Amino acid sequence: LQELQSSGRGRFVLEHAAPFSAFLTDSFGRQHNYLRISLTEKCNLRCQYCMPEEGVQLTPKSELLTAQEIITLARLFVKEGVEKIRLTGGEPLIRPDVVDIVGQLYKLEGLKTIAVTTNGINLARLLPRLKEAGLNAINISLDTLVPAKFEFIVRRKGFHKVMEGIHKATELGYRPVKVNCVVMRGFNEDELLDFVDFTKDLPLDVRFIEYMPFDGNKWNFKKMVSYKEMLDTIKQRWPELEKLPCEASSTAKSYKVPHFQGQISFITSMSEHFCRSCNRLRITADGNLKVCLFGNSEVSLRDHLRSGASEEELVQIIGAAVGRKKKQHAGMFNISQMKNRPMILIGGFPVSKMYSYVTFFFSPPEPALMSFPLCQDALQNPPNSKQWGHTFSHWLTSRASCCVFRKDQNSMFDTKCLEASLVGQVSVDCQYKEASPRSEFCTRDLGSCTEVPHASDNLTHTDEEGRATMVDVGGKPDSRRSAVAGAVVRLGEKAFGMVRQNQVKKGDVLAVAQIAGIQGAKLTSQLIPLCHNIPLNHVEVSLSLDEARYAVVIRSSCQTWGRTGVEMEALTAASLAALTVYDMCKAVTHDIVIEEVKLLSKTGGQKGDFSRV
Repeated sequence: LQELQSSGRGRFVLEHAAPFSAFLTDSFGRQHNYLRISLTEKCNLRCQYCMPEEGVQLTPKSELLTAQEIITLARLFVKEGVEKIRLTGGEPLIRPDVVDIVGQLYKLEGLKTIAVTTNGINLARLLPRLKEAGLNAINISLDTLVPAKFEFIVRRKGFHKVMEGIHKATELGYRPVKVNCVVMRGFNEDELLDFVDFTKDLPLDVRFIEYMPFDGNKWNFKKMVSYKEMLDTIKQRWPELEKLPCEASSTAKSYKVPHFQGQISFITSMSEHFCRSCNRLRITADGNLKVCLFGNSEVSLRDHLRSGASEEELVQIIGAAVGRKKKQHAGMFNISQMKNRPMILIGGFPVSKMYSYVTFFFSPPEPALMSFPLCQDALQNPPNSKQWGHTFSHWLTSRASCCVFRKDQNSMFDTKCLEASLVGQVSVDCQYKEASPRSEFCTRDLGSCTEVPHASDNLTHTDEEGRATMVDVGGKPDSRRSAVAGAVVRLGEKAFGMVRQNQVKKGDVLAVAQIAGIQGAKLTSQLIPLCHNIPLNHVEVSLSLDEARYAVVIRSSCQTWGRTGVEMEALTAASLAALTVYDMCKAVTHDIVIEEVKLLSKTGGQKGDFSRV
């Protein structure tokens, strides 16, 4: 009693007469009744967003907790007041004795909830046995609803198995089935509406998780999409979205579209942390106790257990660790600089790491398109102007430098330089087609000129003085808009054969190009300065092989309901897919021709429909 009275944590417990273990109550009065146990460090996927690029060092099997040690520790925590245990990994469902572990946990008196977080690959096969053993809650990690993107990210097939697992869980009566989706800018934020729509006919709780930093994912604030930004996007489509009540210790802010079976939630770990009500503790697969997901401080319960520590001694060790828990984020002001285990070794929320393509467009008078494929490292830290200059310095110096001039026949000056640099002072080669007798574009080094027309009343993106301006679409009525664009990539016989046989060293050319095209459509407003940010209802990119021409034929289509068209989105998708084909095949040959990049059709808008004959 004197020891309790002398400590801040003990005084809180005594003063509030909390019917809860003092050993699981920290110095801020938080009662920890939720325990997450990692069953394994292994996984049957190879997700780019979970494992560091250099991989992880797996713990020898002899140093991992045995099933009996897991149950011993679980029994101890439940006796002290834990009411919920979640099994995580790695991937917990690849552990052979997972059903037996669930069955033994179910026998613990006082344990109310046994949950699992899984990638869903083995779920449909194991779920009937898991349910019978006592599993009563499920979280499934799924960051995209696009099958090709899924396969590219996880480096394995299996999208249909995950979907089968989700449907099996609903069939077996799990309510709700939680779907964890980490949202990352430039990757899947365009799928927010699709995920919400996923809850229309299924009893799901799609949980949008803010992207968090962990070792190996090279976190950057610019990649994080905040809860409020996500909520604003969703409310534009469903303004009637209703906020739902939640428990004090809940990490989620929950909402529901009226008449939808399911709901959505937001895990605001970064923008609005929930440290004040945290009730979670974690045990890693090698038996270490983590009192905070963001902290690197750990206590080995395995070592104490194997050295013969008594139950009372273990409780004291656990209580001391809980007592040292900081007020928030492991006591760090800037958690992006923290040192911690990779996510795969903790069993917390997944985090994202992607491969992407950055494309620049230079608009007047014909769009000249250039794409620079960036691997993962280039995207981890979204570049500023200096970084762009460094990134592309080799690319630029390998080509003749070019400045673009406009010669104005009505001006007292011979030439006027139109700076083509999109970032910093980087100049970019551009070629244009159309000409008029009144002005021209010239390349300084080549001395050649291509004439272009002045701005006129017909150019909606320039004002009376020829300066770029964004069109105001606020007064236009909403309508259904669609567009289809195409492109052709002539590869030559050798490269074509390797693509057809899927023998290109960089991977599946058609699958990666399809993803790049979809990404391009999503990012159009960020790449073309005067394009509006349009919520796309649907994007489809298809690639087919034309053996007669040794070519890849690309078709892209975009749809929206809004005030402006999606021609540029469709063209960007086709262009990015074509450039990706080039990038992946250029090691085989540089004799590749991208041609026939064009709009094929469009519907909607004041100017009516268009179809290329």
